[in-house]
Amino acid sequence: MPTIPWMTVGTPSAPEVQCMASRLEVKSPLNAPAFLIASLALWRQARRSPGALGVALKAEILKGTFWTYSAWTDKAAIYAYAGAEPHRSTVERKRKVMKEATFVYFTAPAGELPMSWDEIRRRIAEQRSSVQPGN
Repeated sequence: MPTIPWMTVGTPSAPEVQCMASRLEVKSPLNAPAFLIASLALWRQARRSPGALGVALKAEILKGTFWTYSAWTDKAAIYAYAGAEPHRSTVERKRKVMKEATFVYFTAPAGELPMSWDEIRRRIAEQRSSVQPGN
């Protein structure tokens, strides 16, 4: 399971930061290697993006599941990254191999960065259970 641990790329200027975490699942593990390569390119883009404070990536290749976690100065920085190339076109291309995607946005005290993968998974699971049918 390739994991790129948390990399701090900026210094928070406020006591709280905006975080984004995601769980991305491809339709088939056969799609996972190409998805990993694309994810690495977007990880590189994120760490160089204005407003980025830190980034991490975890890939469960055999399960076809990818996890991301990043911290930003504000939501505008996240949206600017998502709308810039290569992120924008990569998302469009990879949508056809995606089975499921969950995104969680939250604020966190700057002094608590980075959060553990267990905490990131908990927040994503909480989000996923709140949007399941019947809830």
